[in-house]
Formats: sequence, structure tokens, C-alpha cells
Amino acid sequence: MSAKLELALQPDPSRLSLAAFIRDVVERHGPRVALRFEGRDWTYAELGAAVDRLARGMVGAGVVKGARVGLLMANRPEWVVATFAAARIGAVTVPVNTYAVAEERDYILRHGDVSLLILQRGLLRHDFLGDLLEQHPEIAGGEPGRLRIPALPSLRRVFCLGAEARSGAVQTWEELEALGDDVPDELLDALSEEVRPSDEGILIYTSGTTSKPKGVLHLQRAPVIQSYRFAEYMDLTPDDRTVTAQPFFWTAGICHSLGSHLAAGATLLLSETFDPGRALELAESERATMIIAWPHQGKAMAEHPGAGDRDLSSVSKLEYGTPLADLAGIDRNDWGIYGSFGMSETFTLMSAHPARSSPELRRTKGLPLPGMQIRIVDPSSGAPLGTGEQGEIAVKGVTFMRGYHKVEPENFLDAEAYFHTSDGGYIDAAGNLHWTGRLSGMIKTGGANVSPLEVETALDGCPGVSHGFAVGIPHPSLGEIVALAAVALPGESVDESGVRAYLRGKLAAYKVPRRVLEFRREELEYTGTQKVQLGPLRRLVLGRLAAEGAEVAGHVYASD
Repeated sequence: MSAKLELALQPDPSRLSLAAFIRDVVERHGPRVALRFEGRDWTYAELGAAVDRLARGMVGAGVVKGARVGLLMANRPEWVVATFAAARIGAVTVPVNTYAVAEERDYILRHGDVSLLILQRGLLRHDFLGDLLEQHPEIAGGEPGRLRIPALPSLRRVFCLGAEARSGAVQTWEELEALGDDVPDELLDALSEEVRPSDEGILIYTSGTTSKPKGVLHLQRAPVIQSYRFAEYMDLTPDDRTVTAQPFFWTAGICHSLGSHLAAGATLLLSETFDPGRALELAESERATMIIAWPHQGKAMAEHPGAGDRDLSSVSKLEYGTPLADLAGIDRNDWGIYGSFGMSETFTLMSAHPARSSPELRRTKGLPLPGMQIRIVDPSSGAPLGTGEQGEIAVKGVTFMRGYHKVEPENFLDAEAYFHTSDGGYIDAAGNLHWTGRLSGMIKTGGANVSPLEVETALDGCPGVSHGFAVGIPHPSLGEIVALAAVALPGESVDESGVRAYLRGKLAAYKVPRRVLEFRREELEYTGTQKVQLGPLRRLVLGRLAAEGAEVAGHVYASD
């Protein structure tokens, strides 16, 4: 590691705000290429200038410190610009999941108190602007800054990237920039100087145990600390060029992909959406040194028909033994990031070993990171457990969230301010964390959380279905798949394709069950309080899939 990079990864604690972070990396890496998107390079200096220009525009639009700025946009430079522009003036960015259906989008905008929304016109088949105007005609007929929408009570302004001209209350990206023409640099700098690492910085919505997404509110310092950590732990250098498949609207995309590369002065190769063939082409043509992808995405790339014809010899930072690493000719287990554990509430990592650690160390989930405290507790009593004893992982520390938005802290913290994760594990004699599985019914598929209750609630009113139970079924590349055990109404039967089509209209695509299986009520096992027992349900669904020899997302379920 170079001395320059090592110095960059040990910043003054007072510089651990997003507002200071973007200024520091721009000053440090100015002429280097930060982002490459659709054939255009954005240097750090150009990125910094664009951030300042949009930040002045936000000031002109009336954004003040603490205001919520919604961002419905894919992985493109403008997402980066808008997020850091909001941070420059102390506003709080509220990323909106680009997979979200209208109901979830509106919930995030309302619950997140978004007063200014920036969105791109559309993405693939999704017409973001058209859908918003159709569902909220007050925007189409309103005036900028004077929106009055009971369904979105805090919203006052909407700006659209890709819109050619102002329409109703919707203004263009260029108009937002122009609103800052009379905002002097001195005012922008004065606002930025009042932003502290302890200020609120980003509000991430992620599926929880309830039917609605949880708003995870983080201080400005959390993504900055984790960005520097990822850069150091992944052994990034300014010469790295990385293809990423992680969306920026979740914590991993923000610090594992984006922030780490900015911290190191490296180059991030962006695509709005993940396509395995395009990702392979980008990695080859741009001589990428690293590919960041969830296991199922890496598998899709490795199994793409043209994968064998691609030259991936430039890629050196991949998990050993994965199909994609085989294509890159990696035959030694010298680098890997799976020796870590984290969650949205800790802005990813709470424990880790550096990527260059020995394979033996990386088989654990790592040591608690500086400033993080991890203990294992009895899941029933909450009492701390000793070395080697299995229980529930609990955590607190410097990158732990400010809290769940609009939820009292006593509802999610114990008496010593520890957060109980619903994940099982133990700590060995060397202090390494080991993960043993999830203790709750939460489903983790393709790196994303899915609430069983949200799926089950969305099922209400589905023709032919009395009720259903969502469950996570193990899958080698997705982690888990979402399956639904459905009970039919008397005298009717469950139409699997019909149920999935019904849910597609109410849930984001990754939450829709991959399989819907019909069961009689008496086939299911219940607790004394008439709650379905998850363990027996999971075994029942697995048995049905195995009996069918079912193939789901490339994996065949078969009897042992």
C-alpha cells in the first residue's frame, strides 16, 4: 500500500462527514478518473464541480440542513452528484429502490418526509415520471415549490433528469442547477462548515419484520468510515478499475462499491442495470481489476454464453473458487471479502478480516471492527453468553444507525443499548465472530431482505387463496429463494402463475415468490398460538420441491 493511500485511509475524525469526504477525495485525486459511464469519464475534479453546482441549486430550491432529499435513480454519475450535493449542505438523502412498486415508493416518500424529489425519467420498462404523474395528478397540475399533496404531505418540489422542459410542478435537472446561479461559493462553504459527522446523513429503506420497509437513519460518519474501511480492507489502490453490480440505493452499494473507490482514488465502471453479458464486456474492454457482484450475479456472468470468449486476465480481486474467478484464471485463495459480517443497521461491516488475510481467518466472520462492540446473548433472556457459546449476535458502535425512523429506541435496543440482530452465532477464543444462521423468518435473497409478512399481506384479495406463508428456501447462489405455501379457499385451488402475477402488481420483483405451492391447512404445523412453525414449513416446502425435481434459478432441488 502506498504511503499516500495509507495517509488517505487515516483521516482526521472531524473530516468524517459526507460533506468533508467529497471535498477531501476531490482535492486528493482531482485529475484521476472517478467514474466511467456510457463512454464518458468523470474525473474527481469534474465530480466535485458538479456536486458544488447542484448543491448551490438545492440551496436556491430552498433545501435547508436536515431536509430530506429523495433520489429515485439508477447507478449513474448523477446519483453520486445528487447524494453528495445534499450532504454538502447538511440535507439527508433518501434513496428510493428502483425496483419499488408505486405503493412502496409512496411509502418511502411519505414516511421519509421527502420535501424535494429528484428522479430520472425512466429505466428499462419503468416510466418513473409517468407513473408518478398518473398516481399524483397534483404534480402535473401544480407549481414548483407549491405542491400540496395529502398523500405526500412534505413534498414541495420535483426535478427530473432527462425531462426536456418544465411540465407542471416538474422541473428539469438543468433548472435545479440554475436555481443556484445567485448562491455564492462563500455561502455554500459556510453551510458545509456547519455539517458534522454526528449529523444525520442518509435514510435507507430496507425490508424488516413488518409489512412495511424500515427507515434506517444513519449519521453522516457511518458511510464515510465504512468507505475508508472497505478501501483498506479490500486493498484498493488508485490503479483499480471495478465493475459493480451493487445498486447504490442500499448500504453495500454506497460504501462497498462507491465510497471505497472514491476513498482510494480508484475508478468505478458504472452501468444503470445489471446485465451479465454487458458486465463481462465492460470488464474486458475496460481492463477491470475487480468485479463486485452478488454470488448469483457472478454465476450468471460465468454461465453467460459468451463468457468463455472474454479475456478477464486483468481481474485479480475475486473470491477464489467462484465460477467467475475460474474464468479469470485465479487459482490461489489470496484475496476475499467473505470473512466479514454486517447489516444495514451498521452500514454494512461490523466485523471483518482484511481481504489479504489467510484463508483460515477468512472462514470466520472476522474480528469486531474498531469502534464496534459485539456480544452473544441468550435469544430468550438477553443475558450475555461466554466464549464459544452459541446465541444471538448483538451489536452497537460507531457505525450503528441513529435509529429506525419514527420508532422509539426502546423498541429496538436493550437496556445497554445493544441491538439484537436475529442472527445466530458465537465468538471463538481468538475473538472471531462465527455466524450460524438466521433466527428470524426474514428471507435474504440475492443480497436483499424480504419480509415474509410483507409478502403475506400483499396476498390479501388474491383470487382463490385463503392465506399463505412466505418462507426462505436455501439456494446455492441466491442464498435463499422466496417460496409461498398457499392455502386455497374452500372449493377452489391455487393457480401458481395467477398468484405470482397478482403479487407482481403489488411487490418489487425480487420479493415475488419464485414458487407458489398449494397445501391443505392440516398439512401445516402450528404453535399453541396458531402461528405456523417455520422449521417444519421450510422442510415441507423443500420436500415438495425435491419430489418435483424442481429447477429454480438454475438450481435443481433433489432428494438426498
